[in-house]
Amino acid sequence: MELLKNWFKRSFSDPQVVILGVFLLVGFAVIIGLGKWLAPMFASLVIAYLLEAIVSRLQKLGMFRMLAVIIVFLLFVTFLLFLLFGLVPIITRQLTQLVQQLPDYIAQGQTLLKQLPQNYPQLVSEEQVNGIISQVGQEIAGIGQQALSWSLSSLGSLVTLVVYLVLLPVLVFFFLKDKELMVNWAAGYLPKERTLVTKVWDEAEAQIANYVRGKVSEIFIVGSVTYITFIILGLQYSALLATLVGFSVLIPYIGAAVVTIPIALIAFFQFGWSWGFGNIMIAYAVIQALDGNLLVPLLFSEVVNLHPVAIILAILFFGGLWGFWGIFFAIPLATLVQAVLRSWPRSAEDETSEPEQDQS
Repeated sequence: MELLKNWFKRSFSDPQVVILGVFLLVGFAVIIGLGKWLAPMFASLVIAYLLEAIVSRLQKLGMFRMLAVIIVFLLFVTFLLFLLFGLVPIITRQLTQLVQQLPDYIAQGQTLLKQLPQNYPQLVSEEQVNGIISQVGQEIAGIGQQALSWSLSSLGSLVTLVVYLVLLPVLVFFFLKDKELMVNWAAGYLPKERTLVTKVWDEAEAQIANYVRGKVSEIFIVGSVTYITFIILGLQYSALLATLVGFSVLIPYIGAAVVTIPIALIAFFQFGWSWGFGNIMIAYAVIQALDGNLLVPLLFSEVVNLHPVAIILAILFFGGLWGFWGIFFAIPLATLVQAVLRSWPRSAEDETSEPEQDQS
């Protein structure tokens, strides 16, 4: 009890710590409580944050901010139209074709499973194969029921999508246009003495900016390279699979392993045990190796190194709270937590031991 009392006294006797604590609590309360309703605004903030780098670059070249905002906004709208009328129809068409092809894939899989007891009677029995086929059939039936219920309730999702498509460009434009005005307005409601909050934000902001822009770049680069590679190798559903590979980089370590399964299955059903299947898997392995060993170090050279366990825990925690956006911002939020912990008051013993820990 005395330890808890001393920690509380040491931590919250400083008004700057209290301000930081209130600032964090209010921020998380707003996101958790109002995140569902304010999702278009948060998404627009993320997009505007990404586009601000281009606007700032144009300003440094001597262009007026309003002109730079208009040019960047028009490029953003053009890219959005390309996604809606170019990429999305292709992915939708390939997804429909894949669903139609699933019964044939399932039949081929069952045929291969039934051959296992004949080829490997010492390892697999016919009863085991029949059990596996029955279990897979039940799982597929459950997935089909979920897909049907989702399609029946997709009208609400369609309305939400239309609202997003209308609100996003409008919000992005005004966030870019009136950035300074909004920042000054928000700062006017904060205490004048907010040194610790400013310190934490300055430390975390650089990490978040580098991560978000780098991650978006990684998604597009990995997805584009994968699409071109799969097209050259003649793999079916190239756009759909490349999109999955691109978004898989959002989940380090796990995403690449999970996406390997549909790529391997589709390649196997298309090419069988041939060089075609081997070329697909080798090319995919090379892309993943280049992404992890070349692209990631180039794009995220300024990001604070986090332990893999910390990254996985952040993905699980924030992904469970906020879904896709929680996964996308898991690592930036982890760096924010790290910045808060670094700035949090500690005892004299902890402060004297910190340099030794950093050197090790």
